Amino acid sequence: MMPARSVETVKPTKFNRNLRMKNTLIGWSFISIATIMICLFYFYPMVKALLLSFESGTGINLRFTGLNNYLRLLKDPTFLVTVKNTVTYLIVQVPVMIILAMFISVLLNNKKLKLKGVFRTAIFLPCVTSLVAYSVIFKYLCAQDGIMNMLLMKLSLISQPIPWLTDPFWAKVAIITAITWRWTGYNMIFFLSALQNIDESIFEAARIDGASSIQQFFKITVPMMKPIILFTTITSTIGTLQLFDEVMNITKGGPGNATMTISQYIYNISFKYTPDFGYAATVSYAIVILIVFFSIIQFKVAGDKNE
Repeated sequence: MMPARSVETVKPTKFNRNLRMKNTLIGWSFISIATIMICLFYFYPMVKALLLSFESGTGINLRFTGLNNYLRLLKDPTFLVTVKNTVTYLIVQVPVMIILAMFISVLLNNKKLKLKGVFRTAIFLPCVTSLVAYSVIFKYLCAQDGIMNMLLMKLSLISQPIPWLTDPFWAKVAIITAITWRWTGYNMIFFLSALQNIDESIFEAARIDGASSIQQFFKITVPMMKPIILFTTITSTIGTLQLFDEVMNITKGGPGNATMTISQYIYNISFKYTPDFGYAATVSYAIVILIVFFSIIQFKVAGDKNE
Protein backbone atom coordinates (compact mmCIF):
# COMPACT_ATOMS: atom_id res chain seq x y z
CA MET A 1 0.00 0.00 0.00
CA MET A 2 1.39 3.43 -1.08
CA PRO A 3 2.01 5.86 1.80
CA ALA A 4 -0.03 9.05 1.78
CA ARG A 5 1.81 12.08 0.46
CA SER A 6 2.73 14.45 3.30
CA VAL A 7 1.86 18.12 3.40
CA GLU A 8 5.56 18.98 3.45
CA THR A 9 6.02 17.25 0.05
CA VAL A 10 3.05 18.92 -1.63
CA LYS A 11 3.78 22.46 -0.53
CA PRO A 12 7.29 22.79 -2.08
CA THR A 13 6.03 21.30 -5.38
CA LYS A 14 3.19 23.79 -5.58
CA PHE A 15 5.54 26.61 -4.59
CA ASN A 16 8.02 25.66 -7.34
CA ARG A 17 5.24 25.50 -9.91
CA ASN A 18 4.01 28.96 -8.96
CA LEU A 19 7.56 30.29 -8.99
CA ARG A 20 8.17 28.93 -12.50
CA MET A 21 4.90 30.45 -13.71
CA LYS A 22 5.81 33.79 -12.16
CA ASN A 23 9.27 33.73 -13.80
CA THR A 24 7.67 32.84 -17.13
CA LEU A 25 5.27 35.78 -16.90
CA ILE A 26 8.10 38.14 -15.94
CA GLY A 27 10.18 36.87 -18.88
CA TRP A 28 7.30 37.38 -21.33
CA SER A 29 6.69 40.87 -19.94
CA PHE A 30 10.32 41.77 -20.71
CA ILE A 31 10.29 40.51 -24.30
CA SER A 32 6.71 41.54 -25.08
CA ILE A 33 7.63 45.22 -25.48
CA ALA A 34 10.48 44.41 -27.88
CA THR A 35 8.25 41.96 -29.78
CA ILE A 36 5.49 44.54 -30.17
CA MET A 37 7.96 47.19 -31.35
CA ILE A 38 9.53 44.80 -33.89
CA CYS A 39 6.10 43.83 -35.24
CA LEU A 40 5.00 47.47 -35.35
CA PHE A 41 8.07 48.99 -36.98
CA TYR A 42 9.40 46.04 -39.05
CA PHE A 43 6.79 43.44 -39.95
CA TYR A 44 3.79 45.75 -40.32
CA PRO A 45 5.60 48.09 -42.80
CA MET A 46 6.84 45.05 -44.76
CA VAL A 47 3.31 43.63 -45.09
CA LYS A 48 1.87 47.08 -45.79
CA ALA A 49 4.45 47.70 -48.53
CA LEU A 50 3.67 44.32 -50.08
CA LEU A 51 -0.05 45.13 -50.20
CA LEU A 52 0.77 48.61 -51.48
CA SER A 53 2.73 47.12 -54.39
CA PHE A 54 -0.56 45.80 -55.81
CA GLU A 55 -2.08 49.29 -55.93
CA SER A 56 -1.62 52.20 -58.32
CA GLY A 57 -2.47 55.86 -58.38
CA THR A 58 -1.09 59.30 -57.65
CA GLY A 59 -0.50 60.40 -54.08
CA ILE A 60 -2.88 58.67 -51.67
CA ASN A 61 -5.56 58.08 -54.33
CA LEU A 62 -4.70 54.41 -54.79
CA ARG A 63 -6.70 51.56 -56.27
CA PHE A 64 -6.06 47.84 -56.51
CA THR A 65 -4.52 46.90 -59.88
CA GLY A 66 -3.17 43.39 -59.24
CA LEU A 67 0.13 42.57 -60.92
CA ASN A 68 0.18 45.65 -63.17
CA ASN A 69 3.03 47.26 -61.22
CA TYR A 70 5.19 44.15 -61.53
CA LEU A 71 4.49 43.90 -65.27
CA ARG A 72 5.35 47.60 -65.59
CA LEU A 73 8.58 46.98 -63.68
CA LEU A 74 9.84 44.49 -66.26
CA LYS A 75 9.29 47.00 -69.08
CA ASP A 76 10.55 50.12 -67.27
CA PRO A 77 13.81 51.22 -68.99
CA THR A 78 14.82 53.49 -66.11
CA PHE A 79 14.43 50.66 -63.61
CA LEU A 80 16.52 48.34 -65.78
CA VAL A 81 19.25 51.01 -65.94
CA THR A 82 19.22 51.39 -62.15
CA VAL A 83 19.49 47.61 -61.73
CA LYS A 84 22.45 47.56 -64.10
CA ASN A 85 24.15 50.42 -62.21
CA THR A 86 23.52 48.86 -58.78
CA VAL A 87 24.74 45.42 -59.82
CA THR A 88 27.85 47.06 -61.34
CA TYR A 89 28.63 48.69 -57.99
CA LEU A 90 28.04 45.35 -56.29
CA ILE A 91 30.23 43.23 -58.57
CA VAL A 92 33.12 45.71 -58.60
CA GLN A 93 33.07 47.32 -55.17
CA VAL A 94 32.24 44.46 -52.79
CA PRO A 95 35.10 42.11 -53.83
CA VAL A 96 37.60 44.99 -53.85
CA MET A 97 36.48 46.12 -50.40
CA ILE A 98 36.50 42.61 -48.89
CA ILE A 99 39.97 41.82 -50.26
CA LEU A 100 41.31 45.20 -49.13
CA ALA A 101 39.79 44.82 -45.65
CA MET A 102 41.27 41.34 -45.28
CA PHE A 103 44.71 42.50 -46.43
CA ILE A 104 44.70 45.45 -43.99
CA SER A 105 43.53 43.25 -41.11
CA VAL A 106 46.40 40.82 -41.71
CA LEU A 107 48.90 43.70 -41.67
CA LEU A 108 47.42 45.18 -38.48
CA ASN A 109 47.44 41.78 -36.78
CA ASN A 110 51.23 41.63 -36.97
CA LYS A 111 52.58 41.61 -33.41
CA LYS A 112 55.72 43.46 -34.47
CA LEU A 113 53.77 46.43 -35.85
CA LYS A 114 53.99 49.55 -33.69
CA LEU A 115 51.18 52.07 -33.19
CA LYS A 116 48.58 49.48 -34.18
CA GLY A 117 45.88 51.33 -32.25
CA VAL A 118 46.51 54.52 -34.22
CA PHE A 119 46.32 52.72 -37.58
CA ARG A 120 43.17 50.82 -36.61
CA THR A 121 41.47 54.01 -35.47
CA ALA A 122 42.48 55.89 -38.63
CA ILE A 123 41.14 53.15 -40.92
CA PHE A 124 37.92 52.69 -38.96
CA LEU A 125 37.27 56.43 -38.57
CA PRO A 126 35.53 56.90 -41.97
CA CYS A 127 32.76 54.53 -40.82
CA VAL A 128 31.63 56.94 -38.11
CA THR A 129 31.63 60.05 -40.28
CA SER A 130 28.35 61.52 -41.50
CA LEU A 131 27.17 60.03 -44.78
CA VAL A 132 26.12 63.41 -46.14
CA ALA A 133 29.28 65.18 -44.96
CA TYR A 134 31.72 62.72 -46.49
CA SER A 135 29.69 62.53 -49.72
CA VAL A 136 29.83 66.31 -50.12
CA ILE A 137 33.57 66.27 -49.43
CA PHE A 138 34.07 63.62 -52.11
CA LYS A 139 32.01 65.73 -54.50
CA TYR A 140 34.39 68.65 -54.03
CA LEU A 141 37.46 66.40 -54.22
CA CYS A 142 36.27 65.03 -57.58
CA ALA A 143 35.29 68.39 -59.07
CA GLN A 144 36.86 69.46 -62.36
CA ASP A 145 39.26 71.72 -60.46
CA GLY A 146 39.26 69.58 -57.31
CA ILE A 147 42.17 68.15 -55.35
CA MET A 148 42.05 64.79 -57.15
CA ASN A 149 42.70 66.30 -60.58
CA MET A 150 45.22 68.82 -59.24
CA LEU A 151 47.20 66.06 -57.51
CA LEU A 152 47.17 63.73 -60.52
CA MET A 153 48.26 66.53 -62.85
CA LYS A 154 51.07 67.60 -60.51
CA LEU A 155 52.31 64.01 -60.47
CA SER A 156 52.15 64.06 -64.30
CA LEU A 157 49.83 61.04 -64.29
CA ILE A 158 47.27 62.87 -66.43
CA SER A 159 47.55 65.72 -68.91
CA GLN A 160 44.02 67.08 -68.52
CA PRO A 161 41.41 66.96 -65.74
CA ILE A 162 39.33 63.78 -65.47
CA PRO A 163 35.56 64.45 -65.68
CA TRP A 164 34.81 62.54 -62.46
CA LEU A 165 31.24 63.79 -62.15
CA THR A 166 30.22 64.36 -65.77
CA ASP A 167 31.42 61.19 -67.50
CA PRO A 168 29.35 57.97 -66.92
CA PHE A 169 32.41 55.75 -66.43
CA TRP A 170 34.38 58.08 -64.16
CA ALA A 171 31.27 58.97 -62.16
CA LYS A 172 30.87 55.28 -61.30
CA VAL A 173 34.55 55.13 -60.36
CA ALA A 174 34.05 58.10 -58.01
CA ILE A 175 31.06 56.43 -56.33
CA ILE A 176 32.90 53.10 -55.95
CA THR A 177 35.95 54.88 -54.51
CA ALA A 178 33.80 56.76 -51.99
CA ILE A 179 31.93 53.74 -50.62
CA THR A 180 35.12 51.65 -50.55
CA TRP A 181 36.88 54.36 -48.53
CA ARG A 182 34.01 54.53 -46.04
CA TRP A 183 33.23 50.83 -45.47
CA THR A 184 36.60 49.06 -45.73
CA GLY A 185 37.43 49.87 -42.10
CA TYR A 186 34.07 48.49 -40.97
CA ASN A 187 34.78 45.08 -42.50
CA MET A 188 38.39 45.24 -41.35
CA ILE A 189 37.22 45.14 -37.72
CA PHE A 190 35.43 41.83 -38.29
CA PHE A 191 38.44 40.27 -40.00
CA LEU A 192 40.78 41.54 -37.29
CA SER A 193 38.58 40.02 -34.58
CA ALA A 194 38.53 36.69 -36.42
CA LEU A 195 42.32 36.70 -36.85
CA GLN A 196 42.87 37.31 -33.15
CA ASN A 197 40.75 34.23 -32.34
CA ILE A 198 42.90 31.89 -34.45
CA ASP A 199 45.30 29.90 -32.25
CA GLU A 200 48.88 31.06 -32.90
CA SER A 201 50.12 27.48 -32.45
CA ILE A 202 48.52 26.60 -35.80
CA PHE A 203 50.73 29.13 -37.60
CA GLU A 204 53.78 28.00 -35.60
CA ALA A 205 53.19 24.39 -36.68
CA ALA A 206 52.82 25.53 -40.29
CA ARG A 207 56.09 27.49 -40.11
CA ILE A 208 57.88 24.44 -38.67
CA ASP A 209 56.56 22.41 -41.60
CA GLY A 210 58.08 24.98 -43.97
CA ALA A 211 54.92 26.82 -45.05
CA SER A 212 55.54 30.32 -46.38
CA SER A 213 53.50 33.37 -45.34
CA ILE A 214 51.45 33.19 -48.54
CA GLN A 215 50.74 29.49 -48.01
CA GLN A 216 49.72 30.16 -44.40
CA PHE A 217 47.34 32.86 -45.58
CA PHE A 218 45.58 30.76 -48.23
CA LYS A 219 45.74 27.39 -46.45
CA ILE A 220 45.04 28.49 -42.85
CA THR A 221 43.83 32.08 -42.54
CA VAL A 222 41.26 32.16 -45.36
CA PRO A 223 39.63 28.76 -44.56
CA MET A 224 39.36 29.59 -40.85
CA MET A 225 37.86 33.02 -41.63
CA LYS A 226 35.27 31.56 -44.00
CA PRO A 227 32.22 32.35 -41.77
CA ILE A 228 33.37 35.97 -41.35
CA ILE A 229 34.04 36.31 -45.07
CA LEU A 230 30.52 35.06 -45.81
CA PHE A 231 29.00 37.39 -43.21
CA THR A 232 30.82 40.52 -44.43
CA THR A 233 30.09 39.67 -48.07
CA ILE A 234 26.36 39.31 -47.43
CA THR A 235 26.10 42.46 -45.30
CA SER A 236 28.13 44.42 -47.89
CA THR A 237 25.88 43.08 -50.65
CA ILE A 238 22.77 44.21 -48.78
CA GLY A 239 24.29 47.64 -48.14
CA THR A 240 25.34 48.12 -51.77
CA LEU A 241 21.93 47.08 -53.13
CA GLN A 242 20.42 49.76 -50.87
CA LEU A 243 22.98 52.41 -51.88
CA PHE A 244 21.47 55.90 -51.82
CA ASP A 245 23.32 58.63 -49.89
CA GLU A 246 26.57 58.65 -51.87
CA VAL A 247 24.90 58.70 -55.28
CA MET A 248 22.34 61.29 -54.20
CA ASN A 249 24.93 63.69 -52.80
CA ILE A 250 27.84 63.18 -55.21
CA THR A 251 26.27 62.81 -58.67
CA LYS A 252 22.48 63.01 -58.03
CA GLY A 253 22.22 59.96 -60.29
CA GLY A 254 23.85 61.71 -63.26
CA PRO A 255 25.08 62.27 -65.79
CA GLY A 256 21.65 61.33 -67.07
CA ASN A 257 20.82 58.15 -65.19
CA ALA A 258 24.34 56.74 -65.47
CA THR A 259 24.88 56.39 -61.71
CA MET A 260 21.31 56.20 -60.41
CA THR A 261 20.65 53.30 -58.03
CA ILE A 262 17.43 51.43 -57.27
CA SER A 263 17.01 53.22 -53.93
CA GLN A 264 17.36 56.62 -55.56
CA TYR A 265 14.79 55.62 -58.17
CA ILE A 266 12.38 54.71 -55.35
CA TYR A 267 12.96 58.16 -53.84
CA ASN A 268 12.34 59.85 -57.19
CA ILE A 269 9.10 57.91 -57.76
CA SER A 270 7.85 58.78 -54.29
CA PHE A 271 8.90 62.42 -53.90
CA LYS A 272 10.52 63.88 -57.02
CA TYR A 273 8.21 62.73 -59.81
CA THR A 274 4.44 62.56 -59.53
CA PRO A 275 4.07 60.45 -56.36
CA ASP A 276 3.26 56.82 -57.11
CA PHE A 277 3.71 54.99 -53.82
CA GLY A 278 2.34 51.72 -55.17
CA TYR A 279 4.97 51.50 -57.89
CA ALA A 280 7.67 52.66 -55.44
CA ALA A 281 6.72 49.76 -53.14
CA THR A 282 7.01 47.39 -56.10
CA VAL A 283 10.51 48.64 -56.89
CA SER A 284 11.47 48.28 -53.21
CA TYR A 285 10.46 44.62 -53.31
CA ALA A 286 12.72 44.23 -56.34
CA ILE A 287 15.60 45.05 -53.96
CA VAL A 288 14.35 42.34 -51.60
CA ILE A 289 14.35 39.81 -54.44
CA LEU A 290 17.87 40.82 -55.48
CA ILE A 291 19.13 40.54 -51.90
CA VAL A 292 17.66 37.04 -51.55
CA PHE A 293 19.05 36.02 -54.95
CA PHE A 294 22.62 37.17 -54.27
CA SER A 295 22.56 35.83 -50.70
CA ILE A 296 21.58 32.37 -51.93
CA ILE A 297 24.41 32.45 -54.48
CA GLN A 298 26.91 33.45 -51.80
CA PHE A 299 25.71 30.70 -49.45
CA LYS A 300 26.02 28.15 -52.27
CA VAL A 301 29.50 29.33 -53.24
CA ALA A 302 30.74 29.38 -49.64
CA GLY A 303 28.80 26.30 -48.54
CA ASP A 304 30.33 23.01 -47.47
CA LYS A 305 30.57 20.59 -50.39
CA ASN A 306 29.75 17.70 -48.09
CA GLU A 307 26.41 19.17 -47.08
